[in-house]
Amino acid sequence: MFRVVIVEDEKPILELMKVLIGRNPHYTIIGAFSNPLEALASMPELKPDIAFLDVEMPKINGLELAQRMNDMAGTTKIIFTTAYKEYALEAFKVYAFDYILKPVTPAAIERITTRLMKLEHPPVPAQQKTRQSAIRCFGSLEVRNSEGALVRWPTKKTEELFAYFLCYPGQEINKWHLADMLWPEMLEDRASHNLHNTIYRLKKLLKEQEIGLDILKTNDGYMIDTLGMTYDLMEFQMSEVTSIDGTPDKERAERLFSLYRGPLLERKDYLWKTQLEESYGKQYTSLVRLMIQQGMLEQAWSQAEMKLDTYLSLYPLNEEMNQLVMDLYASSGKKERIAKHYASFKTLYLRELGLEPPVGMSARVAAYLE
Repeated sequence: MFRVVIVEDEKPILELMKVLIGRNPHYTIIGAFSNPLEALASMPELKPDIAFLDVEMPKINGLELAQRMNDMAGTTKIIFTTAYKEYALEAFKVYAFDYILKPVTPAAIERITTRLMKLEHPPVPAQQKTRQSAIRCFGSLEVRNSEGALVRWPTKKTEELFAYFLCYPGQEINKWHLADMLWPEMLEDRASHNLHNTIYRLKKLLKEQEIGLDILKTNDGYMIDTLGMTYDLMEFQMSEVTSIDGTPDKERAERLFSLYRGPLLERKDYLWKTQLEESYGKQYTSLVRLMIQQGMLEQAWSQAEMKLDTYLSLYPLNEEMNQLVMDLYASSGKKERIAKHYASFKTLYLRELGLEPPVGMSARVAAYLE
């Protein structure tokens, strides 16, 4: 996975870049800046693999910024974003890896990714290639076959049944529980018949699409056999973030942080997922809190700020994390940002909930601004 920094002085374009790049599973955004001087100051701390730099910026332009970054280390691959083709030649004078013409599109990001992946993983002879399917449960349910194509479900019940199995890997699930969950209003015999047919469709699809999973019949029901395959939710269930001494294992924490791309099975209206979604949301919140506290302890301000920015893109009304953003600004000497962030949060809170922010938060902000 590539560690990415984005520098773009126009806020709407910066937000768009964060969305386009953040959706790609090969990238982890560790910094996003509208001020190129702040970006430059953070480079020794962040040490990104890739930097997407706007060319036309005030104070110092992208070309000069790239040159200074090269002087610092020279290991970061520079990708320029520009509205003008004539900057392309200038870009390569500072050893740019590539450039993207604005407006930035998903296709442009995919083109860059393909180039990067070829360098990272040179092609192997055809007979040595291994194909692997991929499953994502956080953010939405997304299943891709061994060719990388999105799997289409024969029925909504087949999709829901598979989603349920994914939430309980390796566990036997009673057939009557499944039947009642999927067809609660149906007579027992009819529901059992539907379940049998749906299991058949699911097993057939998994085999045809080479997903690498199987559904096994047990004495009283069924269970999913992952056959050694893993996916985001399964990793989330199995990973322990803290070390023996109570400090976070950074590598494992970063891995889990990157896996969580939104609430469990988002946009799926499965009644049974509500408690699970809430539970994993709390687990993600605890993970981010732990990482932020560690980042503040180490004074890794930019990394901590980026983590909070990512979290709030998913849960913008979370009071604790919004307060933590302002605590971070106070600790890192950026008190001028506190009032701006609080004003934005207050507007959103009032619009979405019809309420003023908590009194304790208001008082804490006032104390910071005195």
